[in-house]
Amino acid sequence: MKHQNAIQVFEETQVRTLWDADQEKWYISIVDVIAVLTGSPNPNNYWKVLKSRLKKEGSQLVTNCNQLKMQSSDGKFYKTDVADTEQLFRLIQSIPSPKAEPFKLWLAQVANERLDEMQDPELSIDRALEQYLRLGYSENWINQRLKSIEVRKELTDEWKRVGLQEGQQFATLTDIITKAWSGKTTREYKVLKGLKKENLRDNMTNTELILNMLAEASTKDISQSVNPETYEDSKKVARQGGNVAKVALKELESKTGKKVVSPLNAKTVLGIEKPQKKKDG
Repeated sequence: MKHQNAIQVFEETQVRTLWDADQEKWYISIVDVIAVLTGSPNPNNYWKVLKSRLKKEGSQLVTNCNQLKMQSSDGKFYKTDVADTEQLFRLIQSIPSPKAEPFKLWLAQVANERLDEMQDPELSIDRALEQYLRLGYSENWINQRLKSIEVRKELTDEWKRVGLQEGQQFATLTDIITKAWSGKTTREYKVLKGLKKENLRDNMTNTELILNMLAEASTKDISQSVNPETYEDSKKVARQGGNVAKVALKELESKTGKKVVSPLNAKTVLGIEKPQKKKDG
């Protein structure tokens, strides 16, 4: 099965999903759905108790649920209980929540939008643009972010062309590129910015995005030129691509006297951090 990781957002809460290209259906993290619906501080425990109860009741829902690898907040991939949209609709009935109906509507919309995008890929770009605008990002930042998505896609297409595998190999090569130009692995970069499940690129400044794009575009161009035959060869290419951006970073820092890689994230720079809720009384 060909799986594509994606993060969906329901009421500003992230929900991990996987798109199965062969079956043309979404698989969604059950724990993330429970977190959305219940607000539980420990959705894993909530699911454990609910799963046990459903098993005792003889529910086939638990038996039919799959486990797929999804990225956790530590950046690593772990087997996670998932359900398709039809299974989730039935599962939601077992979870008392005022958000149940709005979530069902959202779930149906997500499924329909993906099918629409398969027919017209430009729709995915339009929807991404609309979402970033709603979050308050500037048009300049959005243009850079959308370009970075295009550059990333070209790089992953090149990796597929030379026979690399999605998942761990892609993640390792990405870490090599990021470490080469920024001095930090993806995980270290996220820790610096105080991120957990958030997308690193969504929290980069314009300059960081541009340098990351340069690193990935350079890696793709070098790979196309040298045609690496092995995974180890591709690791060398990834370092070379990252080093191209490192040269630019060092030059820029020498001219400005300022560090490019910093704890700042895009939301802080653009002034769109969520305000702290006032406590009653």
